Amino acid sequence: TANFDETVELHIRTGVDPRHADQVVRGSAVLPAGTGRTQRVVAFATGDKAREAEAAGADIVGADDLVQRIQGGWTDFDVAVATPDMMGMVGRLGRVLGPRGLMPNPRSGTVTPDIGRAIREIKGGRVEFRVDRTGVVHVPIGKVSFTEENVLQNLGALVDAVVRAKPSGAKGQYIRTINIGATMGPGVSLDLQPTLALASTET
Repeated sequence: TANFDETVELHIRTGVDPRHADQVVRGSAVLPAGTGRTQRVVAFATGDKAREAEAAGADIVGADDLVQRIQGGWTDFDVAVATPDMMGMVGRLGRVLGPRGLMPNPRSGTVTPDIGRAIREIKGGRVEFRVDRTGVVHVPIGKVSFTEENVLQNLGALVDAVVRAKPSGAKGQYIRTINIGATMGPGVSLDLQPTLALASTET
């Protein structure tokens, strides 16, 4: 066994074809038991919104200075959030942040006037998900040290969010398989019906 607290990851194979814009699955979920790791959050904001971001626990808050730092190659953070008025400036970072999945986006709740709430949710266990090019959603849902109950709570919240994020263009069976596994270990396939039953919405 690994001597560090491995991450428990969920892999949900969907029936979508993400090459079509109306079949992209993306969204976020707040995991009730948290993720087991502290997310480093940077916030693009000024004035009162910057103070709000600092009070909510953002690790670094800035504007043009932060843009320049990231343009210089610094990306030592997990999530970037921004107020809508900052996106003209943040847009210049597309080539750096885009490929790393760090670009703030209104659909994932990281571009918002309510920046304090977004930061508190991220720090409290919110995870973002997006389908990969093969139609699979990969998301961390905790650590190996979590209790079974904590893992099940997070599993239910995540499956629920993916079900809610079903795109308009999805055809046929939406969720095909669900696997769970630790970072270094083999994945275990879960029975679809009982797993989907953990979600609070009808599938």
